[in-house]
Amino acid sequence: MPRHAGGPDVLTELRTATAVEHEQVESTLALMDPHLGRDRLVAVLTRLHAFWTAAEAGLDAWAHRHPADAETVGWARRRRAHLFAADLSALGAGPGSTEQPVLPAVEDTDQALGRLYVLEGSTLGGTFISRHLATLPTLGPGVRLGAFSPYGTETGAMWHTYRRVTRERVSAGGDAGRVVGAARSTFGALADWCAPVGAAR
Repeated sequence: MPRHAGGPDVLTELRTATAVEHEQVESTLALMDPHLGRDRLVAVLTRLHAFWTAAEAGLDAWAHRHPADAETVGWARRRRAHLFAADLSALGAGPGSTEQPVLPAVEDTDQALGRLYVLEGSTLGGTFISRHLATLPTLGPGVRLGAFSPYGTETGAMWHTYRRVTRERVSAGGDAGRVVGAARSTFGALADWCAPVGAAR
C-alpha cells in the first residue's frame, strides 16, 4: 500500500502549511495597489527576477539528475526568470544587482515539487495581477508584462498538471513531509528576500 494512501491530501497540506508565508509575501509586494508606481514595480520585479533565477538553478540541477521526473511535471516549460528579465527590459530597466538569495539545494523530486508549489502557485494570483498592472497609467502605452501570467489561457491546465503529478508522487510513496518542507523553506526564503521592498514602501 502506498505510504500516504488514505492520509491528508498533500495539496491541502501545502496550502495550510504555507498560508502565513503566502500572506506575508502578498502583503510585502502589494502588487494590487491601485497607486503602484513604476519605480516600485521595477524594484519588485528586480527582486523576483533574482529569486526566480536562483530557484530555477536548483530545479535545473534536479532536472539534470532526474530527467524523467522533470519531463513528467513539464519543467522545461515552467521557467520564468527570463520573463521577469523581459519585463524589466520593457520597463526600461536593467536586471539590477547580480545578487541572488542563497536557497537550499533541491535534493530529490519531493523537494522539487515543494519548490514548484511556490513558483507555480504564483501563476494563479498572477493572472489577476497581470490584469491590474495593465490598467496602471504608470506603465506607459503598449507595455504589457508577461511574468505574472506566463501561461495565459492555459494557466488552469498547467496548475492541474502540477497538482496531479504531486498527488501521484505522494500516492506512489513519495514523502509528503519533504514536499511540504521544501515549499515552506522556499516561501520563507521568498518572504525574506522581498522584505526590503516592503520596508521601502
